[in-house]
Amino acid sequence: MESQSQTAPSPIPNVGAKTGLPRKGWITGIALILLFGGVLAYGIIGRMRDSATLRTETNTLAIPVVSVVTPKRSAPTQEITLPGNVQPFITSPIFSRTNGYLKAWHFDIGAHVKKGQLLAEIETPEVDQQLQQSRSNLATAEANLKLAEITKNRYQDLLKTNAVSQQDVDNTIGTFNANKAIVEANQANVKQLETLQSFEKIYAPFDGIITARNTDIGDLINSGSNGNAKTDLFHISQPGVLRVYVNVPEEYSQLAKPGLTATLTLAEFPGKSFSGKLVRTADSINNATRTLLSEVDVNNPTGQLLSGSFAEVHFKLPAEVSTFIIPVDTLLFRAEGLRVAVVKNGKADLVPVTPGHDFGETIEIVSGLKGDEAIIVSPPDSIIAGEQVQIAQQTAAKGTP
Repeated sequence: MESQSQTAPSPIPNVGAKTGLPRKGWITGIALILLFGGVLAYGIIGRMRDSATLRTETNTLAIPVVSVVTPKRSAPTQEITLPGNVQPFITSPIFSRTNGYLKAWHFDIGAHVKKGQLLAEIETPEVDQQLQQSRSNLATAEANLKLAEITKNRYQDLLKTNAVSQQDVDNTIGTFNANKAIVEANQANVKQLETLQSFEKIYAPFDGIITARNTDIGDLINSGSNGNAKTDLFHISQPGVLRVYVNVPEEYSQLAKPGLTATLTLAEFPGKSFSGKLVRTADSINNATRTLLSEVDVNNPTGQLLSGSFAEVHFKLPAEVSTFIIPVDTLLFRAEGLRVAVVKNGKADLVPVTPGHDFGETIEIVSGLKGDEAIIVSPPDSIIAGEQVQIAQQTAAKGTP
C-alpha cells in the first residue's frame, strides 16, 4: 500500500488552461495595434497623396491658359483708297474780246455744242464806226498813192529828156514811198478793226457741254484785254475723258508710277466701279500736305460721270517687302517699344515688332516676325518674358484667324 502510494504518478498540471486567457488578450492587442497603425498609415498616405494632388493642381492652375494665332502673310499687292476730285479733261471760261452789249445767246447750260458753233452775238457800234472810218482813210490813202505813182513815173520819163531836174524826180519818188507807207498803215488798221468786229460773234472753241451762262441779252460786255471787271460769258467743258486728281501720301509716292491702274467708286453709283489709269504725277511733294499730286484719266464716252464729283480712288500698289497681318489685340505697348508675346517651348517671349498700316481690327507688321510664331491673343499686361503659359487646345486647333 505504501509502495503503491510512493510509485503512483502525480497528476500533470494543465498549463494551457491556466495561461489561455492572457495569450488571447496579447494577440488581440497586437492586432488592434496593427489595425490602428494601418488605418493611421492609410490616412497619412491619403493625405500625402491629396496634398501632392492639390499642389499639382495648384501649380497647373497657376499657369495661365492663353489663346494663340499665327501671323498671316500679306498679299503681294496692297490696296489703298484715296479721295479724288473729278474734273473734265478740258474746261475753259469764254470771255469777250470786244466791248459792247449782248445782242443774243443761242445755248444755255447743259447744251452739247460742237467746235465752231455760234454761242452768242455782241453789238459793237463803236467798233463798226471805227472800221468804217478806217476804210475811208484807206481809200483816201490808196488814191493819194495812185496819184503819187503816176507823178513819179511821169517825172522819171521827163528826166530822160532833161526836162526836169533830178531833185524833182527824187521828190516824187519820196512822195510815192510815203503814200505807200500810209496805205499799208491804213490797211493794218482796217484789219485790226475787222478782227475786233469778228469778236462780235462768240464761237465754241471745242466740242463740249455748256456748264455755265453768266450773261443775258442787253448786258454790257467788257473785253478781256482792258482793265475793267471781266465776266466770263460761258463755261464750256469736255467730259469725254475725265481727269481725277488724287493726292497720294508721301509714303506711297515711290509706288505711284504712270501706268498704274486705278478703280473709281462714287456714292451715286452704289456697287459699280469705273476703271482708270494713272497718267502723270507732279514729281514733287507738296510741303503743306506731304502728298504727291497725281492725275488719273477715266474714259467717259456717254457722259455718265459728272465733272466736279467726289470719287474714291482705289490703287493696288505692289508691296516692296513681305509683311504680316495680325489682330490688334495681340499688341503690347511697353515703355521699351511695341511688343507681341509669342509662345516658345511653353514659355512666353516678348518680341519687338515694327507696325505698318492700321486696318482697324488688324494691323500690318513690317518687321520682327517670321511667320511661324504662336502669338498670344489679348496678353495680360503683367506678362513677362520666360513666364510659363499653356495654350488652349480649342484655339490652337483653329490656326490662323
